Amino acid sequence: MFQKIPSYIKYIFTNVFFLFIFAVLFRGIFYLLFIQVEDLDPLKLQKAIFLGLRFDLKLAVIAFFPLAILLLIKNFRFFERKIYKKIANTYLVLTYLTLTLFYLFDLGYYEYLSIRLDASSLRFLGNLKISSQVLVESYPIYKGIIGLIILCFIIYKYANFVYNLFSKAHQEITKKVKAAIIILTVLVLSFGIYNSITHYPLRWSEAFFSKNTTVNQFALNPVLYFFDSFSFRSEGANIEKFKAYYPVIAKHLNLPKDTINFAKKVTFKKPYKKKPNVIYVMLESTGTATLSHYGNPLNSSPKMDSIIKESLSFSKFYVHKPGTAASVFASVTGLPDIEDVKTASRNPMIIDQRIIFDQYEGYQKQYFIGGSANWANIRGVFQSNVKDLQIFEEGSFEEENRADVWGIDDYDLFKESDKEFKKLHESGKPFVAYIQTATNHMPFTVPDQKESFKPILEDEIDEETLLKGGFRSLGQLNAIRYLDFNVARFLERAKETGYYDNTIFVFFGDHRGGMKKLNFLKNNQDDLGIQVHHVPFFIHAPKYVKPQVVDKYAKLIDVFPTATSIAKVDYTNYTLGRDLLDSTNTDTAAFVYLQSKGEKGVGVLKDNFYYEKTNISKKTSLYSLDANTVKDIQLENPKVAQQMDSLLSAYYYTTKYLYFNNKKAPKPTTVD
Repeated sequence: MFQKIPSYIKYIFTNVFFLFIFAVLFRGIFYLLFIQVEDLDPLKLQKAIFLGLRFDLKLAVIAFFPLAILLLIKNFRFFERKIYKKIANTYLVLTYLTLTLFYLFDLGYYEYLSIRLDASSLRFLGNLKISSQVLVESYPIYKGIIGLIILCFIIYKYANFVYNLFSKAHQEITKKVKAAIIILTVLVLSFGIYNSITHYPLRWSEAFFSKNTTVNQFALNPVLYFFDSFSFRSEGANIEKFKAYYPVIAKHLNLPKDTINFAKKVTFKKPYKKKPNVIYVMLESTGTATLSHYGNPLNSSPKMDSIIKESLSFSKFYVHKPGTAASVFASVTGLPDIEDVKTASRNPMIIDQRIIFDQYEGYQKQYFIGGSANWANIRGVFQSNVKDLQIFEEGSFEEENRADVWGIDDYDLFKESDKEFKKLHESGKPFVAYIQTATNHMPFTVPDQKESFKPILEDEIDEETLLKGGFRSLGQLNAIRYLDFNVARFLERAKETGYYDNTIFVFFGDHRGGMKKLNFLKNNQDDLGIQVHHVPFFIHAPKYVKPQVVDKYAKLIDVFPTATSIAKVDYTNYTLGRDLLDSTNTDTAAFVYLQSKGEKGVGVLKDNFYYEKTNISKKTSLYSLDANTVKDIQLENPKVAQQMDSLLSAYYYTTKYLYFNNKKAPKPTTVD
């Protein structure tokens, strides 16, 4: 059978194999130099090795893929002309040389900073003279150059040998067999790059499965990691700007003025004897405008309306960026997502954060998602920051009825979550969980019937009525109604199972979905572009909080501090979020990131004013939120504009600073 495989196919896989071995060789060198086995969990180390080999295989396939395409196009003709031999030999020499340089720089970079090579290393090119001098004085550069020349010679000989080896045999095969072999080869190579049997490919975030940084760093492949982080190479903290505005954010958050220190220790003298469970539920694409409780005329959420009336709710609550991944990152880490490139969850350089979720001592920590946690690299955000976290995703549920691209629908997600909560409740183990819903998102996969829920049919409603509620389609209206049903059904299950009374249920929207003109609104927020950030936030826990409407500005990063304080769980808050029920927390504001005047910008809401500034052109505007019209009033209110500009800049530059300085072992800095 092996003899019937065309020589050019054998040539492809032989080269991929040796590139893989080459990558594994450097992984072994890294292991010998930096891994202290006695300090690591053997099972996690084994997982890191397995993940690392998958990354290495992915690199090997990617590295050879361009030449493989040429081979598949030319077939046997690849071995008949000398020009192709020159191309192949030159390509392989340059490929091995490039990989070697990446790996050598990675070893030096890790020795220096204890992190794998990423795109931020390009900053050393800013002063090439100094960097070159340090390199020459610290490492045997000249010997290394000689070594690289020898390596290139060896690789050239190897490439020449392999080419000659496979150019000698020409197997005669039919066109059908040839086509089948080529298709199979493309599929195998593509799978080598995809490297996963789930709905998402192998991504860098899978390497961040442990709170032990060394284990995570070992699992990475530095070449792939460098290019994964390349989009974020210009992202960083402006230390001068941060220090200039630190006094502003320090005053706003009651922080020390003379030392940069964001740590706020919160302890409770009389914690609950029986620890309450805490369940955070992210309501996909749910803004205030979609709910009838906040004025939507279509009675879209009668069940949640009733629940909100029996809960502690926040009427002026805003998410930072209109996107699910952005809101997951912000709610979990306590830092707004203000990344200009995609979302913060996709930036491998900033997912290592000190968070409150990890500080629930004695709790079983869980994360539930209907699809894959690889989505938007969310896995890395959770696993690298939350010790002993259980992730429930596609493939880990007892019953899986995949509804659409997002996995199982919300009904089944809540049902499967309830099963796990029941086990913990019966064992007496307190738990803290994060449930990420998804059905209220395109394609709005709603069942024909689910228990008492029935969707509205097309002949039961007209387009004019839909437009009154701002809904783009009947599917969108039915999706929010289905979410409304599922939230209520979830609480019913909790009562049936027995953990309802001792649980704090925290519900919040991640952003408002796209809607048409919202004529029922009595403010100018939709015209200003900030209504999409305005979402519901309510905490349902009759045993622990009384029904109340808190009418002060609140933001997504306040969710964990507020709910954790209600549960009386001791924690240290290192970020910008605050307990909204803290009586000393009176100077509140909401901070948003948005598109403004054709470019990215940021804004702050405070005292019924909204102030925004574009990031590049620095255009500024001030608006009154009490007005129905959109009118820039900064000229009439220069003092207000100046104060809000300072606060906005303080939020922006402090967030950028904390992205890179809220790691597991920060060092206090004295303000100059």
